[in-house]
Amino acid sequence: MNTLALRPGSAVTRPHNGLVLAALALWLGWSLPVERYLSPADGIGYALGIIGGGAMLLLLVYPLRKRLRWLGPLGTVKAWFQLHMVLGVVGPILILYHANFSLGAINSNAALAAMLVVSGSGLFGRYFYTRIHHGLYGRRATRAELQAATDELRARAEGRRVVPDLLDELDAADARLLAWHPGRLHSPLRPLVVSWRTFRERRRLQCLATTRLRTAAGPASARTQPESEARTHRYIAARLQASRAVAEFESYERLFSLWHLFHLPLFCMLVLTGIVHVVAVHVY
Repeated sequence: MNTLALRPGSAVTRPHNGLVLAALALWLGWSLPVERYLSPADGIGYALGIIGGGAMLLLLVYPLRKRLRWLGPLGTVKAWFQLHMVLGVVGPILILYHANFSLGAINSNAALAAMLVVSGSGLFGRYFYTRIHHGLYGRRATRAELQAATDELRARAEGRRVVPDLLDELDAADARLLAWHPGRLHSPLRPLVVSWRTFRERRRLQCLATTRLRTAAGPASARTQPESEARTHRYIAARLQASRAVAEFESYERLFSLWHLFHLPLFCMLVLTGIVHVVAVHVY
């Protein structure tokens, strides 16, 4: 099995198209005078609020299905997780159109604020999830698998003619990326520090490789020089990215666990404020 294809956060597995459509829908709703065509009190605007609220309530099915086996006839955990991700984007957009992208009464403002907080929290959770799983809908990764990807990249270069001392420089860069071990309170900072160090090491090593390749190149290799440089730069980037994934893995595991602790209470707050809003609208 190719461990490199299983690296968490792989760009191929991310459904960017859906996020682009969601961003477009938000931009259109913010830019256009939707209040001229949609009313929160009746018609399509009212229906959007009901559908959006129902979509948000359906988000509860995924955690329940994951924990209660007797809900198996409702569908697989993976299918509900996929629907959970979709509804977590579609629901808030429908409710924003229902609210005309504007504020209203106190109860509606509280429900809107709770929804925006939960939606923002969900985006963070989605990002943390992709850092420790094989793609958005894949199984959970392990540090051993990520380390195997790094070892595989290192093995690929063995026996090949590479820039002098480049492999030693890359090994030293790997060691520096993995060396910083913050305490428990500082572990959330590790991904930021590792990202910056990866960027700095990549720039340094690519510049070093380019200089040495051009120094060693003769007139006969002038035609193949750009291809050789590009290939070496890609290898450097892949090696450092694999080491970065290993260095960040435990921190993202901890961040994902902490996110779970906050996300559920926030969602309960959303349900409560939503119920208060619906009751206030229909009773008073």
